[in-house]
Amino acid sequence: MTAPLVRVRGVSRTFGAAAAAVHALRDVTFDIEPGTLVALVGRSGSGKTTLLNVIGGLDRPDAGTVLVDGTEVTALDEDGLSRLRREKVSYVFQTFGLIPVLSAAENVGAPLRLNRTPAAEREKRVRLLLDLVGLGEHAEQRPGELSGGQQQRVAIARALAASPRLLIADEPTGQLDAETGRSVMALLRGVVESEGVTALVSTHDPVMMALADRVIRISDGRLAG
Repeated sequence: MTAPLVRVRGVSRTFGAAAAAVHALRDVTFDIEPGTLVALVGRSGSGKTTLLNVIGGLDRPDAGTVLVDGTEVTALDEDGLSRLRREKVSYVFQTFGLIPVLSAAENVGAPLRLNRTPAAEREKRVRLLLDLVGLGEHAEQRPGELSGGQQQRVAIARALAASPRLLIADEPTGQLDAETGRSVMALLRGVVESEGVTALVSTHDPVMMALADRVIRISDGRLAG
């Protein structure tokens, strides 16, 4: 039996104190199997982003543990967290986060440069990923010369560059129109299958929920149903 890629156990996170305390996460426990697309669903303020940040090591819980691919994220120091995000976990955000002065190819290749991947291997991987997201002909264009949907596709390609085990996407279609959003969601479904990556995607969109292997619902910091 395959071990879960993600194990979340008893995770709680509170911001503020006393009467002003906000309980973003309350004793959250679940597993995610490898090679699956999981939709994390909940209204604004339900704890989705906090949960993603804790799993990816961008935030620390007040209680509980998180393991990703056998690594206890909640026990890592800053160097360990940097290594985790370089080698095992990648992010896709609403705002794309591309470097404006770099071309699409240079943006996708940036994580490989940080990992000191040899140039020939890096260029091959960049070409493969841009083709995968349907932007092979746009490799030399900068973000400002691309549509929002194209920029998000570049961001997805960049997130896949270093072959992460876990892809975390926080409302990746939030700034896109409905049709473009659907194409990006279908792309995420495709990369889970073609790259063998596990994806955890927060979303409000019923199309993404329909494409997901599993839906996790969160309400007021607790798993719901």
